[in-house]
Amino acid sequence: MTWLIWRQYRASGAITAALLAAFAAAILADGFQIASHWHSILLACAGNSVCLQQEPSPVNGVVSDLPYLSLIVPVVLGILWGAPLVAHEFETRTTDFAWAQTVTRTRWLAVKVGWLLLAGAACGGVIGALTTWWSGPTNAQLASAFDPGQFDTQGIVPIGYAVFAMALGIAAGTLARRTLPAIAVALGGFIALRLVIADLLRPHYLAAVTTYYNVTGSFGPSGQAWVLSQGAVSRTGQVVPEGWGSLYAALPASCRQLLPSGPTAGKSASLSAVFSCMQAHGWRGFVTYQPASRYWPFQGIETGIYVLLAAALIAVTFVIVNRRDA
Repeated sequence: MTWLIWRQYRASGAITAALLAAFAAAILADGFQIASHWHSILLACAGNSVCLQQEPSPVNGVVSDLPYLSLIVPVVLGILWGAPLVAHEFETRTTDFAWAQTVTRTRWLAVKVGWLLLAGAACGGVIGALTTWWSGPTNAQLASAFDPGQFDTQGIVPIGYAVFAMALGIAAGTLARRTLPAIAVALGGFIALRLVIADLLRPHYLAAVTTYYNVTGSFGPSGQAWVLSQGAVSRTGQVVPEGWGSLYAALPASCRQLLPSGPTAGKSASLSAVFSCMQAHGWRGFVTYQPASRYWPFQGIETGIYVLLAAALIAVTFVIVNRRDA
């Protein structure tokens, strides 16, 4: 069976390997230039964080879009390799021959699914590792490792995406028995789940940390923390998000009069007086965030979600294949 899999996928495997090699060459060539530029910035700023943030990003050019392949490659693999795996066998009626041999359906499917999932995981791992290395200077300068488009393309989550997309394509093809509908399900399902997890689930993998501080001072979480919300809260629990527009209506009248933009504000009014007034009335600033130390736990949790979903889809595939007539 392994030899048969090699015969069936050697051409597409060679093309995939060549494309990965080209991707690696482009990322490595650009990455070494970025690393050299970043080293110069570090020397010039000498550890001054404000200076580092004011420096232009060392990333530019066409290569800057290549890391987004970490989002595209998994679903392409699911469409091109996963969806036709069983669906094409049903469409061409080759199941009549394949399942009539000494090789059982379970073994036939296990070998094929196992090798394709391994190939998908390898592709996701290679792209994720290269992207993580390439994005190092950007993450350090902008503290953006948790940002959408950064978190999704780095670390180990591309492996989970690739395994899930492959499993979704295989399960959809097994259920539909047609390749084109399976491709549509794999594409739509992958995109929909990615949006739901990124927007609704990811911020709540672990309970967020909320820090309260004196409004006359300031607070910022250290490192590459993921700030979910920030603003001010009154003594009675009234929460106002960051921004003077919402805060103006919530403040006591005595504090509103001190605002430079208020209707009775004098020319000498200052924000420090406003903050002092807020403090006197029991207002506090707050920041809700996920600490930078949770980056890898979040990577592990999200990868685990996709791997578990992939395992469930493969289990469904085995049940359908073993119960369905050829």
